[in-house]
Amino acid sequence: MTALLDIDQLRSFIAIAETGSFTKAAEVVNKTQSAVSMQMKRLEERLDRPVFARDGRASKLTEDGQRLLDYARRIVKLNVETIAAFSDAELSGRVRLGVPDDYADRYLPEIMARFSRAYPGVELSVICEPSVDLLERIDANEIDLAIVTNCETKRAAETFRRERLLWVTSARHSTHAEERLPLALGRPTCSWRRIAVEKLESVGRQYRVIYSSSSAGAVAAAVLAGLSVSVLPESGLRPGMRVLTKAEGFPDLPTCRIGLVRSAHESSALAAALAEHIVSSLDNLSEQQAAE
Repeated sequence: MTALLDIDQLRSFIAIAETGSFTKAAEVVNKTQSAVSMQMKRLEERLDRPVFARDGRASKLTEDGQRLLDYARRIVKLNVETIAAFSDAELSGRVRLGVPDDYADRYLPEIMARFSRAYPGVELSVICEPSVDLLERIDANEIDLAIVTNCETKRAAETFRRERLLWVTSARHSTHAEERLPLALGRPTCSWRRIAVEKLESVGRQYRVIYSSSSAGAVAAAVLAGLSVSVLPESGLRPGMRVLTKAEGFPDLPTCRIGLVRSAHESSALAAALAEHIVSSLDNLSEQQAAE
């Protein structure tokens, strides 16, 4: 009889693939590094082939590892959905979620709708703040989960989505052609702001920050009014905006990773259930976008 794959091993495998590190993955799955290493040894023994290849300090997937990753994600997702289908009625209480308002409009409706249907007895408390503030709340145990933007992956997070960062301007104005480029960006602590400034300085483009806000809506309003140029992820594009290209003098921007950070202070069934619904909802949005 063919041996079955272990769900817990697959979870750890996915975490390593996403973080590129056994150490960071151990933080994500709340295990020791040695325990994760042993899981991967057993997984490779079960498959009778290596799934990781060392590249300096990073752990990269082999060709077989890449093939396994898609299967692993589907298996884990189906496992969680199956358990939830038979245990929804048992869950009640409150779970706290933090999300930047950059993503609230785009992601929250789907997440909240799916979660509320599955767990009608659970109160979902949502806080909208910049990623840096949400990470502080995670550390203080003020929220259970946080969706954060993670361009540089300095903290262990379960990356579940990647988006391009884009230069955007108003489709009805030529603000981007001004000699000293007016910008609308996040607060000084915002990583997107720092990236935008560094990129402009690298090509010698003069600029001035005329609007600074942690509110994505306020930044978008400044762009749509033709007052400034900004940097947004693909999902942040709104009708009336236009993407600026390298041919127009705007250097390429890095990919933005959207990750899920869990509180290390305590682990609850509610937080775990919400985490799976977040990942599932984002997968659903990706499928919708592909269809469009």
